[in-house]
Amino acid sequence: MAFMKEEKEEVKIEETFRVKHEDTEEQTDLFSLKKKSQELNEIKHDFMTLEKFVHTEKTSSRNRAQKTKSNNYFICQECGKRFTQKGKLEKHMEIHSGAKPFICQECGKSFNQNIHLQTHMIDHNKEKPFTCQECGRCFNHKHNLKVHIIIHFGEKPFTCQECGKSFNQNIHLKTHMLVHNEEKPFTCQECGRSFNHKHNLKVHIIIHFGEKPFICQECGKSFSQTIYLKTHMLVHNKEKPFACQECGRCFNHKHNLKAHMRIHTGEKTFTCQECGKSFNQNIHLKTHMLVHNEEKPFTCQECGRSFNHKHNLKVHMRIHSGEKIFTCKQCGKSFKQNIHLKTHMLVHNKKKTFTCQECGRCFNHKHNLKAHMRIHTGEKPYTCDKCGKCFTHKYSCDVHLRIHTGEKPYKCVQCGNGFSSKANFIAHMRVHTGEKPYTCQCGKSFKQKIALRNHMRVHTGVKPFPCLQCEKRFAYKQDLRRHLQTHFSKK
Repeated sequence: MAFMKEEKEEVKIEETFRVKHEDTEEQTDLFSLKKKSQELNEIKHDFMTLEKFVHTEKTSSRNRAQKTKSNNYFICQECGKRFTQKGKLEKHMEIHSGAKPFICQECGKSFNQNIHLQTHMIDHNKEKPFTCQECGRCFNHKHNLKVHIIIHFGEKPFTCQECGKSFNQNIHLKTHMLVHNEEKPFTCQECGRSFNHKHNLKVHIIIHFGEKPFICQECGKSFSQTIYLKTHMLVHNKEKPFACQECGRCFNHKHNLKAHMRIHTGEKTFTCQECGKSFNQNIHLKTHMLVHNEEKPFTCQECGRSFNHKHNLKVHMRIHSGEKIFTCKQCGKSFKQNIHLKTHMLVHNKKKTFTCQECGRCFNHKHNLKAHMRIHTGEKPYTCDKCGKCFTHKYSCDVHLRIHTGEKPYKCVQCGNGFSSKANFIAHMRVHTGEKPYTCQCGKSFKQKIALRNHMRVHTGVKPFPCLQCEKRFAYKQDLRRHLQTHFSKK
């Protein structure tokens, strides 16, 4: 302001002199003109000196302002992130404050940034003009189609700098990076499990409270996580364009077919870091990892068996309750577990492409043929860690272990007797019901399948039990035992 005032005063002096100078032109006094001219030169010199000083001060002030601006950052006190503008810092602070001022008018969902609301609004836009030429899936945004296309071409441009693993989407890489972050500051108060991200803890907490906020609009089924809902929605998509060339099974997504093909190829890309065991699907590896988790906080009140996951206990309880929630749409038969239903569905698949070279028996799944071959080879890979007895099937080994533990999860409601295996329990129940479901062509009926099989030898004449002493053969094992006594009595 002082400089501006001095400038005005100098301009005023100059203006005054100009007026006076005009007056002197009308006069003839040369001396006066010369004197005034000298005064003018002095005033102009002072004015120019002042102007130069003002210009220098303005330039210096501008440089100081630029220097201050370059070094002045707005720092978030919560996470230390820096911003060049105060407005961006204020917007960033909404993340820490939890404020979500942007509300969707369609469903009421709130967001902390407008861009997130705009992305969400696409979900309400039913028009999906961008279609994938590979699988027919449609998208409402061109960018989403571009991201999706990468799946079909197998391109994985996002690489982890820690371990070299690659991903087809940046979001998947970011999620993976949490694996390398050993710090897990967010702990579940219910089970003690720790997480390296607050969001993961929030998602996990839903498991304990039984909350299932994600609802299928087709059938009303609810889920605790949106990823489970998305997977479930594939059930309602009746179109299954991806067919397996090995067994004819069809899938509604190319990824599912790819995962299924590992069954036929035997490829096992998912390896347990604890014991080195490999699996053909990631979900199987995750299930296996529970074996290494020694803590089993969930205990069955009926038989005392403990589990390391609440879901496993829930599935186990169906053994005691007899609940069968998974029903075959072909024949109406029900099962306690979904895996049992899937195994049963192979019965309705008439195509049996896998044939045993030893006996000619056919199977609709390579795994079943592999298990069957152990009968001919005598291989028994499953060993009881209590007594060392070996078995050809894992289920048989599990049932045998109950002899040592005394566990009898199958209880008869009629007489209270307990059984270690389901087959024995079902056979026992026929004592009370009198049911004989296994019928021979001759009209004779039996309670157990093995009894019918033994009876069939009467008609076929098959005698599978030879005497090693005299080469005589018998249809039944008990007949062989009686015959052997004759050889021993002679001695």
